Amino acid sequence: MITFIVLIVTMSLSGVLMPGPVTAVTLARGSESPHAGVWVSIGHGAIEFPLMALIYFGVGSLFQMVPVKVGIGIAGGLVLLGMGIGMLRDYNQVETPGAEVNSRIHSPFLAGAVLSLANPYFLIWWATAGAALVSQSLEFGVVGFVVLAAVHWLCDLVWYYFLSALSFRGGKFFGKKLQQGVFIVCGLALLYFSGYFVTGAVMILSGVS
Repeated sequence: MITFIVLIVTMSLSGVLMPGPVTAVTLARGSESPHAGVWVSIGHGAIEFPLMALIYFGVGSLFQMVPVKVGIGIAGGLVLLGMGIGMLRDYNQVETPGAEVNSRIHSPFLAGAVLSLANPYFLIWWATAGAALVSQSLEFGVVGFVVLAAVHWLCDLVWYYFLSALSFRGGKFFGKKLQQGVFIVCGLALLYFSGYFVTGAVMILSGVS
């Protein structure tokens, strides 16, 4: 079991530490509250736990189907596009840390859930590396699956909490200019991931045709 837990942490970090939409929104929400990362990780878990359960019960192969990959890529890309535009549009409305930001999704919980669901590579990671972890957990029965879910989510929680606390402390020290800079960088990152995911979906379609 100890070896399995080490494997969970190692493989989980390959996904958790990869910069993506949830990372961007955690940094942005962190300018408002150092605890935003906790709520982002809870929202992320609200999508992730049911997905783990689905894979546990044998439907992970669904995410490998071409129509599903394309649909996820396009839909996810459009959601990220809207978030990115909203963040860039409202960057100059950032106030002092703790103030509410006028953006598309005010709640860090909802942001964590929506951006997880809209991220094609989050779903693909679980259909591949994540599915391999679920398969390994079967050796320990239900206990193994529970350990997998708990340890993986704790990796998310620690990382996103660290990011939001770092963003908040930076905002307090450097002031409004840094917070505006964080919003601009995060907005541009969301636009990049939007284009990346939609382009990937189009390339899949081109390969099929």
